[in-house]
Amino acid sequence: MSNNGNHSMKFSDATLAKVREIITHYPEGKQKSALLPLLHLAQEELGKGWLPVEVMDYVASLLNIQPIEVYEVVTFYTQYNQQPVGKHVLEVCITSPCCQLGAEEMVHYLEKKLGAKAGETTADKMFTIKPVECLAACGYAPMMQVGEHYYEKLTEEKVDRLLEKLRDTPYPALQKVEF
Repeated sequence: MSNNGNHSMKFSDATLAKVREIITHYPEGKQKSALLPLLHLAQEELGKGWLPVEVMDYVASLLNIQPIEVYEVVTFYTQYNQQPVGKHVLEVCITSPCCQLGAEEMVHYLEKKLGAKAGETTADKMFTIKPVECLAACGYAPMMQVGEHYYEKLTEEKVDRLLEKLRDTPYPALQKVEF
């Protein structure tokens, strides 16, 4: 094992069964390939939307890899949160093509509207503003991802309507919020 295996938290029995099933999809000795889906499970069930160090260490122990191997992945991919986040994470693409079409202005509007800066969570824990790199929707900027859903060609009016709808939407939003 990569560490002592003594964890204060662990997956439910149902999730552990799912973990074992996911690991079987990869060849013996290549269990690290299961890291991304296990991190998604861990972020949802154990981290309540983010990945504290002890959760990342637990995932490393399940895969018999070094914790640093997990940290490297978590710090690279924007879908993993390294600090507590709000009920809805507003991931605004800020890559150059999107910025040319108003992404930076959209981030500033969200900051003003929500009273939180980029990278912060609103006082009511409802929203986190998270500027991210390319979401591969350059032709639809400014855009943002909330959960698994893209919201494109945003205007201040569209953002206002979306935020209002999201306030009444449970997490995770399983269907795209229509506004």
